[in-house]
Amino acid sequence: MNALTRRRFLTATGMIGAGVALSACGGGSESPGAEPAEGDGGASGYDGPNVELAFWNGFTGGDGPFMQELVDTFNSEHPNIAVTMTVSEWADYYQKVPTAVQSGNGPDVGIMHIDSLSTNAARNVIVPLDDVASALELEAGDFAEAVWTAGEFDGQRFGIPLDVHPLGYYYNKTVLESAGLDPENPPMDRTSYEAALEALASAGIQGHWMSPHPFTGGLTLQSLIWQFGGDLFNADGTEVTWAEDPGVQALTWMVDAVNNGWSAKDVGQDADAIALQNGQTAFNWNGIWHINTLKEVPDLQWGVAPLPNIGGTDAAWAGSHNFVIMRQRTPNEDKLAASRVFINWVSQQSIAWAEGGQVPARNSVRESAEFEALPEQAALAQQVDYLHFPPAVPGIGDVFADFNQALNEAVLLTKEPAAALSEAADRATKKLEENRERYDG
Repeated sequence: MNALTRRRFLTATGMIGAGVALSACGGGSESPGAEPAEGDGGASGYDGPNVELAFWNGFTGGDGPFMQELVDTFNSEHPNIAVTMTVSEWADYYQKVPTAVQSGNGPDVGIMHIDSLSTNAARNVIVPLDDVASALELEAGDFAEAVWTAGEFDGQRFGIPLDVHPLGYYYNKTVLESAGLDPENPPMDRTSYEAALEALASAGIQGHWMSPHPFTGGLTLQSLIWQFGGDLFNADGTEVTWAEDPGVQALTWMVDAVNNGWSAKDVGQDADAIALQNGQTAFNWNGIWHINTLKEVPDLQWGVAPLPNIGGTDAAWAGSHNFVIMRQRTPNEDKLAASRVFINWVSQQSIAWAEGGQVPARNSVRESAEFEALPEQAALAQQVDYLHFPPAVPGIGDVFADFNQALNEAVLLTKEPAAALSEAADRATKKLEENRERYDG
């Protein structure tokens, strides 16, 4: 996800078009291939005839070569399975996959973000993978609870988690030092964070640029709402709760940063990240993929840490890549078995994937010496027990357009936080009701 653009971020996290993209791919539980395959989920390998597997994903950034290397290694170790990886922008990927599956030309294996699983499962784009989880002996205790639970829909598992990619706290050490702050000890709570912003302002530096855009402002606001003890939705995803008091507190804190002079006004897309690199600001809350971006900036003195606790509760936004198997019009048992072998094998290579800028989903890999040797990723992995994902509700991504509109209106100072959030919640509630009819019908 190196140099993630706004378009790629929105589609990668299911925030636009989720319902529209899948609305034509209907069908109920009687559709071909609806039942999970029998067998050991790939644990014992594949000894059938030669097969070719199509593996689609959206790894067009710096993580792509790492996945390609894994595919090449797998092919060299499995002469009877030939995996071909096809990569496209996530925007195009989420548009193409449902149509391809419906026409009988879909890939065998794919990657989907965790907040897209329920929508694609409800539309019969992907098939259950409970057998793969059993073969890998995967249990809830092997993962952070949030990422494990989010891979389930309607009592079945549809995703095998590969990683988590959380929001992180990046700081420019040179800028901190110029304001008389300790560059090796960035502020980690609200009191010290606001004190640092005041010190930076006194030195003529706007210390934390608040983005009015989904990336990174939307991720920041989500994290803050959880930190203030609130949530975006109720537990089953049937009600919008972001307009309640914790949401108002969170968005008000962001708006106050603008009004107090701690942030620039009308921050452009990606301008907050660029300002950190250019020494114009001290702090930037950004995704874990930003690690590799900053490593490429010559002479930049920077650090990364878990998000500061502003609201009183440790919490952070995160996404997660999951392996999925696509539904086939005419299931091929050999391909299904080989697909499970491929997923099984790659899921055990998590440390190689971590080098591409991710946090491995498996607890055992995150706790290994090899992962600890990746200090930046390991720093953000400290958040794994308090990461948050949306409820597993089909079409949940559709309502984030309203959430992000509230963010935009408030941070640009065109509407008060409470009003912006309330009006957005009313619109989103109607969408949730429409989606229940659409996906349950």
